[in-house]
Amino acid sequence: MGLFSRLTRLGKAEANALVDKFEDPIKMTEQGIRDLKVDLDKSLQALAEVKAMAIRSKRDLKMNTDKAKNYEQKAMLLLKKAENGDLAVEEADRLATEALRLKQTAMDDAQRAQEEVNRFDANISNLDAIVKKLKNTISSYENELRTLKARARVSKATTKINKQLSGIDSSRTVGMLERMKEKVSQQEAMAEAYGEISNANMSLDDEIDSVLSEKNVKASNALEELKAKIKNS
Repeated sequence: MGLFSRLTRLGKAEANALVDKFEDPIKMTEQGIRDLKVDLDKSLQALAEVKAMAIRSKRDLKMNTDKAKNYEQKAMLLLKKAENGDLAVEEADRLATEALRLKQTAMDDAQRAQEEVNRFDANISNLDAIVKKLKNTISSYENELRTLKARARVSKATTKINKQLSGIDSSRTVGMLERMKEKVSQQEAMAEAYGEISNANMSLDDEIDSVLSEKNVKASNALEELKAKIKNS
């Protein structure tokens, strides 16, 4: 029996673990809120029905209370008529007795109505508490759901970014940059080498023209002007 119980608990644990694996907390929370709203609607309907019965019982209470007072007043009027000689005493007593009997019936009905009112008021109080609790619970869950959805969005976006970053081969990128630097340096060196070769192959005429170029002539003239200033100072 002990072994069977342990196997049963193990099976339940594995089943729960499997369920947890496929559960979506957001969808489960949304379903829970929908279920609570159904319970709230039922509670509101029950509350309305009980309030309607309470209203009817209070009307019955007032009606029977008024009846009892009215029959008592009638009994008193009958007795006064007998005292004044307007009605036979025996007849007055008979009618007054009937009036008092009807008064008692009305009082009994009023008592039953009062008990119903008390019972319905207690039910209304309990249902009011349930409705308020359900409303507060639904509001709390909806706030938590909004927070959960926001956290889920942030988590999803962060996971996506981290996944993308984790897929970048930094060593490969650095290697490519180093090779690019080496290639550019080589191209710069080649350009410089070709420049030196070009200067080495310059003809005598090219050298003369270079010396006598307008830029060099201007520089020479500027030098002569500077010497003249120094001499005259």
